[in-house]
Amino acid sequence: MSQYLLAVYMVEGAPVRSEEDNVKAYSQVNTLNAELQEKGAWVFAGGLHLPETSTVVRAKGEEILVTDGPFVEGKEHVGGFWVIEAPDLDAALAWAAKATVACMEPVEVRPFQGVPE
Repeated sequence: MSQYLLAVYMVEGAPVRSEEDNVKAYSQVNTLNAELQEKGAWVFAGGLHLPETSTVVRAKGEEILVTDGPFVEGKEHVGGFWVIEAPDLDAALAWAAKATVACMEPVEVRPFQGVPE
């Protein structure tokens, strides 16, 4: 089994979802999470606060710099994610198809690099 990141993208300036749609999305995501767990594909998942709550830490020579805000300025940002286990990319894409319907946002699929056992 390989691990995959299913990253949920939020787009700044997109129409704001209604409270009814937010409730629907949370319910659908809870259902998907239960299915992932039941099928043994669940590793970890979480939603993230807005990008302006982020802090970037970087080494510049011997100095450690800490700056407020996102690393990259942009209109799109990761709003949440799942880490799943799947036998192959096709299976991960099938979970992503369910995820994009559940959360009503675009979902990017990326495999993790090989991890030694």
